[in-house]
Amino acid sequence: MPNSNRLHSAPCAGKKPYQLTVEEVLKNQQSQPSGLTHNEASARLARDGLNALPEKAGKPAWLRFLAHFHDVLIYVLIAAAALTAVMEHWVDTAVILGVAVINALIGHIQENNAEKSLKSIRNMLSASAVVVRNGQHETVATTDLVVGDIVVLRAGDRIPADLRVMEAHNLRVEEAILTGESTVVDKTAEALSGELPLGDRKNLLFSGTTISA
Repeated sequence: MPNSNRLHSAPCAGKKPYQLTVEEVLKNQQSQPSGLTHNEASARLARDGLNALPEKAGKPAWLRFLAHFHDVLIYVLIAAAALTAVMEHWVDTAVILGVAVINALIGHIQENNAEKSLKSIRNMLSASAVVVRNGQHETVATTDLVVGDIVVLRAGDRIPADLRVMEAHNLRVEEAILTGESTVVDKTAEALSGELPLGDRKNLLFSGTTISA
């Protein structure tokens, strides 16, 4: 079931999904074991938007490169280069301009690498998921998952959204992309207590990780 802290009710205020029982989570998300109705799912999709990472409108590479010159430090370097040019210290001018260009180039490369990483994360998400709606199993696009959906997973599935485990039978998940640990993690539906780091939240499943068993 996709998590959403904004839907927590007053009795469980301040608690996180992994600290709640399955019954409390269902109540907070205004859902039930038979799943949402199609009307409820459509309303929530219209309210919350698609289950997808936001995408910015792309800019041309040359424009993104020039944007790295819009910085106070670069302005100071350009002013220093202009001053040395007036004094005809051409070597100093070339060195200062070189530093400015290299700084912008490094920033441009880092930005490109970050965009590639974000794109690879998007590609990790599965294209479809099996959900329970109106008491029936249905296959929907991953982007159409909404808060309160009951998601059915099997071995080998890539987890399509951040989920709270409701029921599990020897559930083991590969979370290496999230935690760096090569060993699989045993999952449970039981509520947990206390403040726990991400890797110890054994009743949560995380988007992009994989069911191993």
